Amino acid sequence: MAEATAEKKKRILSGFKLNWMNLRDAGSGKVLWQSSDDLAQPGKEHEARVPKKILRCKMVSREVNFSSAEGLDNLRLEQKVHFKGRPMEEWNFEFGFVIPGSTNTWQSTIEAAHESQMMPAHILNGNVLIETTFYDGTLLVSTSRVRVFYV
Repeated sequence: MAEATAEKKKRILSGFKLNWMNLRDAGSGKVLWQSSDDLAQPGKEHEARVPKKILRCKMVSREVNFSSAEGLDNLRLEQKVHFKGRPMEEWNFEFGFVIPGSTNTWQSTIEAAHESQMMPAHILNGNVLIETTFYDGTLLVSTSRVRVFYV
């Protein structure tokens, strides 16, 4: 059973690619940051250089475009935001069923903390690590890490 699970995980991961991602001011729709790097790849720490003005947005829209060779019964993500190694926030997102051989776009909106609770960019810069764990149902497929720099 464990061998079959490991094989399924390997197949999913080898056929999964994050094609592009962007972050928008959800109020205006203006794209503030975008990348075509495959930030879902595990095994290394990725870097994202995000404009510091994103911290002034009341809501941020994240749009992800991904391809999957394998079908997934229930794609979901758990995101943990760490500041200087300590947990700061945690979010859960559920996409659901993914058709084999498909390319999909997934948009999520994240509401910002109240302005009085926000840390300034110069303190956050390089000290924020976003850890995203990808699951198919309860099967852990991969974990990626992205360090955020505010420019």
